[in-house]
Amino acid sequence: MSSENEQQQYSVLPKSMSGGPHGLGDPTSKDLRVVEKEVVIGKIMKKVAHERCREVVKAFNECGKNNGLLMPFKCRKENDQMKKCLTRWYQDDEFRAECTQMYLDERSEYRRTGISKIPPKRGAKPPQS
Repeated sequence: MSSENEQQQYSVLPKSMSGGPHGLGDPTSKDLRVVEKEVVIGKIMKKVAHERCREVVKAFNECGKNNGLLMPFKCRKENDQMKKCLTRWYQDDEFRAECTQMYLDERSEYRRTGISKIPPKRGAKPPQS
């Protein structure tokens, strides 16, 4: 039997997602949900790939700004270079593993401290303490 001081908490989530010091999940867990694998890590890959292909992305953006509605016809070379650079990163398994590790490190820190590095969206209510 449990005493009055011990309260048992129930959750529909597995322990790895509801445990931890702040109830945000186990900070040491390396398990990924499908949405994390397919969406979240994909967004990180896109962001980092755009940073690594900064020059060709900038060239394509400038071409688009300078040519307006004629961009699809006049910026083919820049578009091809940008797609080639980005595709190289998207298809690199080591790059995917690097981005996955970046996400896992950030998630572990969030679960350990309860402090998110992602700024809240505009108009979002601040978390209540």
